[in-house]
Amino acid sequence: MTIALVMGIMSFTSVNANEIWTQVNGASATISITQDGDNNKVGASGQTFTVNGTSNVLVIIQQGQYNNVGSVINMDGLNWGSGSTYGGDIYGNNNNIKFEQYNTTGTDWNNIGIHNYGNSGNSAHVCQGKSFSDANDTTCEASATAEYGGHTAIVDFHGNNNDLKVSQETGTGNADHRVRAFYYNGDNNDTFIKQKGNGNKTAYLTVRTDGGEQSIIQKDDGAHTATVDLTGTYHTDISVLQYGNTTQSYSVTNTCQTVGGCTLSVTQN
Repeated sequence: MTIALVMGIMSFTSVNANEIWTQVNGASATISITQDGDNNKVGASGQTFTVNGTSNVLVIIQQGQYNNVGSVINMDGLNWGSGSTYGGDIYGNNNNIKFEQYNTTGTDWNNIGIHNYGNSGNSAHVCQGKSFSDANDTTCEASATAEYGGHTAIVDFHGNNNDLKVSQETGTGNADHRVRAFYYNGDNNDTFIKQKGNGNKTAYLTVRTDGGEQSIIQKDDGAHTATVDLTGTYHTDISVLQYGNTTQSYSVTNTCQTVGGCTLSVTQN
């Protein structure tokens, strides 16, 4: 199914093995998509979803397993987020995008891939399993009765003054969580990544911009791994917090050229 919305408000609900390709064009449009069950897709390889314009709002909620927003091919081999080839493209300025996924039916996976072109003032809030809190929480709207985990998010951002939040949580299960986030152009971009619950947690953060605050929090059981690569001319703050009873490891590469220096804080408990 294809949905094209130029301006206005639209809400859509589907159940099991549905595919939706959306195009949101113009200004001040609001679209809400809810998919329940398994094997649902919003955008896919060759069939993108796009948000193009100013001050648009897109909310996508998926509950089940084997669900996709955009396309995530390979956590280790895909170096540019979802990429324009794979869907999940955001153009324009001051758009507000929220994605929620809940693995309510099994122990397998849900995936999200987002690609934000070189624009400014966009926010992308990814809630997989529940959580947020803090970095000025934007509360997850849905409430799942069970959460088995197994979430992956790959995000590629360009431009200035963008805000990215990714939160992954496991409730009753112990499947792994993975995040890979990239900033390649622009300044003053903020990132908040939080992973909690059972299962292993992996976070990769690459920042090729200046300014902004970057934060990674990993909590509870399972091995924690955080890899951060920062390159910029001006000040960027990075905070890594790891809490748990199992293996915790981090790697930080920080090429900081500013006279004032860059701030790095790491806590393992």
